[in-house]
Amino acid sequence: MNKENFLPILKTDSKNISKKALVCGDPERADKIAAFLSKVEEINYNREYKLFNGLYNKQLISVLSHGVGGPGAGAAFKELIKGGVEEIIRVGTAGSLSQKIKDGDIVIASAAVRNDGLTEQLVDLSYPAVADWELVAKLNQTAGKLEIKTKTGIVSTTAAFYPEIEPLSNNYFSQAGAIAVEMEASALFVIASLNNIKAGAVLAIDGIAVDFDADSYDPHREEVSQAVEQEIVLALEALTGEN
Repeated sequence: MNKENFLPILKTDSKNISKKALVCGDPERADKIAAFLSKVEEINYNREYKLFNGLYNKQLISVLSHGVGGPGAGAAFKELIKGGVEEIIRVGTAGSLSQKIKDGDIVIASAAVRNDGLTEQLVDLSYPAVADWELVAKLNQTAGKLEIKTKTGIVSTTAAFYPEIEPLSNNYFSQAGAIAVEMEASALFVIASLNNIKAGAVLAIDGIAVDFDADSYDPHREEVSQAVEQEIVLALEALTGEN
């Protein structure tokens, strides 16, 4: 293996990274995404990072799990970029911050609040975390073609899941108009923008996060599973489609 092309966090060579990638937090979700591909090959599995390659619409796609939270995910995003990726769509879950968005709905992120615990160490907080407009448009257009109902808007990315002395910022950013909360989108958007690649995110709603009760959180429900399958197809079609 060429040490110059070795990606130490993913424990693989740059040659194993395609130009288009779907990323997700859970390695089991990476398995689910890979099941939609043909000629699938598991490249490596190190820590939370499970990497597959396969074909969808006759195009080569990499699928990578990145774990929970901005710092670990950010390392994975950077190594995908070092490997030559040009487009990344995150396929994740999120909590609703809007009364109009319920369990099992799907959100397309146009931008993200930068409370990820990582990117303030990469670039000043005045720098925005914005999804690539072409990918956002493709996701919306593809959702329309597939008759998948979605809502597009700003999401809140946070580094904390369980509150302690300080409360979570969910209610605050709900009042500010953010429509969902998750833990990695702003890291993806900032790192992608700084490295001049395209990034987007599509998120299945797995609970209501306003007045959030972490002890009753249960994402393992049928409506969430169905939404995840829908968003996987949506992301794959948007990433490989012509329009």
